[in-house]
Amino acid sequence: METIQVTLPDGTHQDVAKGTTPRDIAESISPRLASAALVAKANGELVDLTEPLNQDTELRILTTRDAEALQVYRHSSAHLLATAVVELYPETKLGIGPATEQGFYYDFEREEPFTPRDLEKIEAKMAEIVKSDPPNQRVWRPREETLAEYRKIGDWMKCELIEDKTDSDRISIYKTGEVFNDFCRGPHIPSMGRIKAFKLLSVAGAYWKGDEKNARLQRIYGTSFFDRKELRQYLDRLEEAKKRDHRKLGKELDLYSIQESAGPGLIFWHPKGGTIRRAMEDWLRDEYVRRGYGLVYTPHVARFELWKTSGHADFYSEDMFKRMELDDAEYQLKPMNCPFHILIYKDKLRSYRDLPVRLGELGTVYRYERSGVMHGLMRVRGFTQDDAHIFCTPEQVKDEILGCIDFGLDVLKTFGFDEYVIELSTWDGGASGQYAGSPEEWKMAEDGLFSALTERGIEAKVMPNEAAFYGPKIDIKLVDAIGRPWQLSTVQFDFNLPRRFELEYIAEDGKAHQPVMVHRALWGSVERFFGVLIEHYAGAFPVWLAPVQTIVLPITDRQNEYAQQVVERLKQAGIRVELDERSEKVNFKIREAQLQKIPFMLVLGGREAEAGAVSVRHRKDGDQGVKPLDEFVTQIRGLIDSKDCKA
Repeated sequence: METIQVTLPDGTHQDVAKGTTPRDIAESISPRLASAALVAKANGELVDLTEPLNQDTELRILTTRDAEALQVYRHSSAHLLATAVVELYPETKLGIGPATEQGFYYDFEREEPFTPRDLEKIEAKMAEIVKSDPPNQRVWRPREETLAEYRKIGDWMKCELIEDKTDSDRISIYKTGEVFNDFCRGPHIPSMGRIKAFKLLSVAGAYWKGDEKNARLQRIYGTSFFDRKELRQYLDRLEEAKKRDHRKLGKELDLYSIQESAGPGLIFWHPKGGTIRRAMEDWLRDEYVRRGYGLVYTPHVARFELWKTSGHADFYSEDMFKRMELDDAEYQLKPMNCPFHILIYKDKLRSYRDLPVRLGELGTVYRYERSGVMHGLMRVRGFTQDDAHIFCTPEQVKDEILGCIDFGLDVLKTFGFDEYVIELSTWDGGASGQYAGSPEEWKMAEDGLFSALTERGIEAKVMPNEAAFYGPKIDIKLVDAIGRPWQLSTVQFDFNLPRRFELEYIAEDGKAHQPVMVHRALWGSVERFFGVLIEHYAGAFPVWLAPVQTIVLPITDRQNEYAQQVVERLKQAGIRVELDERSEKVNFKIREAQLQKIPFMLVLGGREAEAGAVSVRHRKDGDQGVKPLDEFVTQIRGLIDSKDCKA
């Protein structure tokens, strides 16, 4: 009998027969572990518990304690959904059904649209299947025979997947119950009875392979967790997210709109939204100047040849609008600001004494987002990037990256975000057609980013093959008030564009050298960051950002003259103030001001008018008592000047 050696996480070894499964190993350790096991990790690869081990193996048995097991659990939940659908609606054709960060989905082709009532029926059928606990069985089938069977029943999506993703003589099929079978590489949990808590969330349109030229499908979204408590907490967060939805609050608070007659993905900033934007941008521009950036402004279009030089025409063409034919050349709406900043750098000869050159711009760019992915302020076709590009010597690059990281963290602190995660996106050497530059250049760039993070004591999650086409990058993801991460700030190393544009500086040796370029955006875009702010604060912006910081509410018309004096005093102090002189009861005015999430309400009656005082109400803390007007001005001015995000 041929044996292999299995090494367990504690370093112990077992000599077992070749073909032993992870489930056999789990049972040999303890019945309790075998009962809890969901999936295994063999030599770094996730595998079914029934997978035969045919070589020496480092083995981990994964249970509900392991995050990696949750992804497999959710993939099996997608199969559970598909099993229920084909049992209820046998005419349905199956697309793909992956796990996602928050749950799972499955794509279906079906003539009739799924309704909310259908989702209820499907969820009930899923519960019925869980109760019967069918196993998830992996079988290996002849490739051509399986293709012929799928063609016979018209399951064109499975045929495409098999043809695209396999070239061996046999393929992996997973079967659940009597009806469902799916071409899938797995792995899966042992049986459907292990799925304890799930919920179908919604149905939406989707295109096959994400391409709007392909067939339109129906995508059912769901989520699942290891226990009902976690599911309940997640559903509560979803309800809270609905209340904070920036699209809903944007309309209620009159912040912005998207006008159908102008086109989707184009943002119209209303006066209140524009006021917040101005406060944001004023702070950022002041920081640019303080940190040694030169503020620049560049055009919205350029000759298409510029984008050929930059490489965007090759690497980014699908996300660019169509070219415009003008009398002297083809022109292109800019999807990026970087080539324009390069042209400013290149406009004159630079010495090493001039470096670093830091150029910053709030520059509007245009990208062709497909109609199915646009989402309020978060995914648009025209947006303003807080974009900066730094040109420096190789010796300066580390300090410049450190400066960008520090700037990014200061942005989070200033706007009231206490939590964040940092990722380092790299190229792992594969898929070379996606990236520009040599492996040696990429190693040099990645080492520079690693070094900067290490110096700040920051531990970053490495994301292989997630880099920009021109270089590796550091991404700072903020975490909002209800625990959701948002990708915003990025610092990107670029050795490619300086070479493409033949950038130079004269070094100490009197010779021309190529500078290093750092791309840096902190908000990502003004629109996206504003959307995140709306949802983080549920529309109740800190005083320094609030479009209306104070509203004055006279109780009767007799206080209107004094109310005008209060308004003028507040305006003189630089406070954004409104006056509600309507002949309505003051409680009604207070309720309306609360709905508009105005930080402070100043109620004025006869006694306040006589004393030169104001009765102060805070939107969250309620009645704060009567204060002399000058005392209130000092108080609110202090909150504004300190940019207190708790107020």
